[in-house]
Amino acid sequence: MESRPTLYEFAGGGPAFVELARAHHARCLRDPELNHPFSHPDQHPQHVERLAAYWAEVMGGPPTYSAECGDHSGVLVMHSGNGDISDLGRRFVECFVLAADDAGLPGDLEFRAALRAYMEWAVAEVLSYPEPDTVSPGRPMPRWSWDGQVPNTSIS
Repeated sequence: MESRPTLYEFAGGGPAFVELARAHHARCLRDPELNHPFSHPDQHPQHVERLAAYWAEVMGGPPTYSAECGDHSGVLVMHSGNGDISDLGRRFVECFVLAADDAGLPGDLEFRAALRAYMEWAVAEVLSYPEPDTVSPGRPMPRWSWDGQVPNTSIS
């Protein structure tokens, strides 16, 4: 029986996630509501590359983000404490979904559904942390597959 590729492999590997992160970032900059958090002058100079490494790792790629940038707790702390931004979350998900087209990712419906499901889950998780001090340290990177979150890799 042939094994199914990871979402990372199916997308096209690291270069595909760099293109996805670039396209997503560009869409967020063009969005009148998302523009503000994405246009800060103090943004990390490798923001797009780090974002690509994070998403790639979550989707079954190499552990580049966790080896070079930190664990999932750091990502949650960085994005926590913003109050009720559920409308921004919805806009963020839509930009992500449209960016997959912009980046030329495969149009396979099951693949696209897995990407959307991941981002909806990720946004909901971020919104569940009202303040940075509510994030427990040492949280492992989440893993996502064709069937959703891979068990035992992230604390819910």
